Amino acid sequence: MTTTTTSQRELIKFLEDRFACAQACTECARECALRASLVDPDGPEAEEKTRRKGIMCAEVCDATCRALSEEANLDEAAIRLQVEWCRTVALECARAFDGSPGAQDGAEACRACARACTDFLATLR
Repeated sequence: MTTTTTSQRELIKFLEDRFACAQACTECARECALRASLVDPDGPEAEEKTRRKGIMCAEVCDATCRALSEEANLDEAAIRLQVEWCRTVALECARAFDGSPGAQDGAEACRACARACTDFLATLR
């Protein structure tokens, strides 16, 4: 019988939440980039604002995913800052997508990303 110590369980939870956050960021980035590509850049100002939010969210989520999955040399404070920024941008983007026809999948991906960021941040505390 294998026993798992508290520190091992905490490490496993940390890694699982980090991976889940990176996955959610990837999905959010994909949805935001797709949504931004479907908006006419010469359309009404509200559509252009939604497009810009989508592009920014895709870039922030992509950078967060890279920080979580590739960059082992970042300290906890830097990771926390990146993930908090990602959560904020994803929620802003979800609200922008809420008013855009056909953007429900993008809004939900942004909210899922924000939830995953929140869950991961809880493991850092």
